[in-house]
Amino acid sequence: MIEVAPTDQERLRAKLLERYENLHVYSAGHHGRLFVKRMLWAGVLKATYALKRGIDIAASGAGLLLLLPLFLGVAAAIRIESPGSVIFRQTRVGRWGQLFSMYKFRSMYVDAEQRKEALLAANEMNGGVIFKMKQDPRITRVGRLIRRASLDELPQLWNVFIGDMSLVGPRPPVPSEVDEYSLADRRRLEVIPGITCIWQISGRSDIPFAEQVQLDVQYIESQSLFTDLRILLRTIPAVLLGKGAY
Repeated sequence: MIEVAPTDQERLRAKLLERYENLHVYSAGHHGRLFVKRMLWAGVLKATYALKRGIDIAASGAGLLLLLPLFLGVAAAIRIESPGSVIFRQTRVGRWGQLFSMYKFRSMYVDAEQRKEALLAANEMNGGVIFKMKQDPRITRVGRLIRRASLDELPQLWNVFIGDMSLVGPRPPVPSEVDEYSLADRRRLEVIPGITCIWQISGRSDIPFAEQVQLDVQYIESQSLFTDLRILLRTIPAVLLGKGAY
């Protein structure tokens, strides 16, 4: 009897039948490995978040205590030049769209929000989502100084301490900005917002809005404690040089 060699198609069919004959065994093992990997990855993420949160609490708490004399000096300067509260509180959008009150030293006159409507046509920020003017008439003389040195952001250490913000993360937008976000822009809301971020150490307000979003997404996709430390260290010379601060 003459034996006929199987064709390539027949050999492939035989291999497939052999593989799927024990599919339930392979599936159980495969699902088990995926479950273990998923649990391990979830554990790593939770541990990393807990460590980052611990660093935020320790650093912001120490900062609030050590910088108290500076807080008092800035507050006094603001109050002497312009009547009104020395702290400016504004509703911002945090992680997953949660609203919170963000605190800053007031750098504008008390009627700044009412005067903004008349200045919208002079917006110098590319993209139109964020409003920025280099010579904004609503900013006080003390306000220009503390903005250039980023001293107006110091009260946000309290936001970090209570968990609304982190030391490092995308800057929290106001609700009106989020209303104009595209679906891609909304990726910025996937993490806890921060005091400093990649685009703030790379040019701040000189960077167009679309590029700010791109840099924030880049941070979200590659964030780590090492990345946060690198951004914090680069924040120091960025603040001292004051590039893009207005």
